[in-house]
Amino acid sequence: MYYKAESYVGSEYAGKILWENGLTPVYVSDNPVLNAQHVLFEAAKAYRYGLPYHAALSSVTSAPAELLGLGQRIGKIKPGFDADIAVWDSDPLSVGAAPVQVWIDGTAQFSDPVELKKPLTGPISPDPKLANTTEETTDLEEVVFTGVSNVWLSGEDVHLAGDETVNVVFDNGAIKCIGACAEEVAAAKSASKKVINLTNGHITESFTAFGSLIGLNEIDNEADTDNGRNPTGFSRGLDGLVLDNKKLHVAKRYGVTKGISAPKFTGGLTHSGTSVGFNTDALHALEKGAVWSEDVAVHRTLTLAAKRGDNPSISSAIGALRHSLLEAVANNDTGSDPYSEAAYLKKVVNGELPLVLTVHSADTIVAALRVKATVEEALAAKSHSTESPKLRVAIIGGAESHLVASELAAAGVGVVLAPFQSYSNTWDQRRSLTGAPLTNGTAVDTLLDAGVVTAIGLEEDWLIRDLGLLAGIAQKNGNGRLSEKKALDLVSTNVYKILGIEESQSRNARHFVVYEGSPLEIGGRVRAVGSGRETVSVFV
Repeated sequence: MYYKAESYVGSEYAGKILWENGLTPVYVSDNPVLNAQHVLFEAAKAYRYGLPYHAALSSVTSAPAELLGLGQRIGKIKPGFDADIAVWDSDPLSVGAAPVQVWIDGTAQFSDPVELKKPLTGPISPDPKLANTTEETTDLEEVVFTGVSNVWLSGEDVHLAGDETVNVVFDNGAIKCIGACAEEVAAAKSASKKVINLTNGHITESFTAFGSLIGLNEIDNEADTDNGRNPTGFSRGLDGLVLDNKKLHVAKRYGVTKGISAPKFTGGLTHSGTSVGFNTDALHALEKGAVWSEDVAVHRTLTLAAKRGDNPSISSAIGALRHSLLEAVANNDTGSDPYSEAAYLKKVVNGELPLVLTVHSADTIVAALRVKATVEEALAAKSHSTESPKLRVAIIGGAESHLVASELAAAGVGVVLAPFQSYSNTWDQRRSLTGAPLTNGTAVDTLLDAGVVTAIGLEEDWLIRDLGLLAGIAQKNGNGRLSEKKALDLVSTNVYKILGIEESQSRNARHFVVYEGSPLEIGGRVRAVGSGRETVSVFV
């Protein structure tokens, strides 16, 4: 999304627009930028954004074959064509669909493929309403939603079976009533207030984007629109915050009302300095409520990108981290600058701020856990306390974190997976779990089984539209590990649990998303967003 100047006018509705104008859309992977394993997921999203079902499926099968001049032998299942066939465990355009077996020229490719345990479901019934797109918002102080079957909000959990539904009334951006709400609905209708009738409505907590650079740039690879790299100095995300831009408007449109962003170290998914917590619909950083935490966490990068400058090796980067933290333990004087790295590391060892390490390799994670233990021993020795002090440490990245899941759980270290669907893109991610049919589960499954608090992060900004769907993949492919509510926690409340910070929520200043359909399904559509204001932004 907006990774270079010519993509700034790009649209998620491109496939629909091309189709409606007589052109044939085709979706490709751009591997390894986009993992070819999940190219069908791009076709599924094209269907979500209004491309007819048959055109979406053909966009990765018969359409590319025709365009390559090979349509007479590949791209279709019919007599005389090459026997290149994939069998899926669910509709191939559904969330979490995984191949059971693949044949090329009639030869099975997997000798012992992993097949996930899933409820049997039929094919998707194409929904023509997905072609009805609404980009403009209307901000309303009062609005009524009918036909709501699920409310997954803190303190307001409602889950109804069958055709039973409730009404939800919002007044000045706050929940006024959940239930029949007969008086409130009648009053709203008599006053000509907006009443939105939903089919299978869902109301959930809004999502939080963590790991990407939203709020710190607008076009990724254009220097003038980007905060820039931070390979040698120490800086605060707050000082580079740029709000009211196109990326953030898209974020809110898809239910992401909060972001946590740190300056990048050298490039994508590398972090340095302190992250800032902000609301995605704010106009500027001084607007009331725009910044809910000036300094969320202190960040260090320990991926392969760490090998540079004064730290040409991973061991020297680990050593530098250990030295800095032990210096912070020993030194009671942080100097005259309260915004220096030393001052912030003092807050880390004092338990005031978490330390977030961007790291993939299991071996480097182990080295970081050793540093954590060493610093905690130094803190205990200095304080002479009977209670062992604990550093608040979190991992972001975590491609190989599944290999040390029990150790992470024992150390109380949570993991924000970015990418969520890992693959061996770099050497330090080579032991990642790619999922069925190649592996039995992915990192999220192993981490959850070990008791590690886990969340889904963003390695790139364009994934901001997909957070609900990624949570859906975790739920669909988790062999029953996750309820729908627990899956949604992966992109909302778990981020705050991992960081050890409070997520401010009240009935009078809610951050929420109203969906028609499930947010975890390909057909779920955002109909309204609340971002802690006295109005609700409605898309109808």
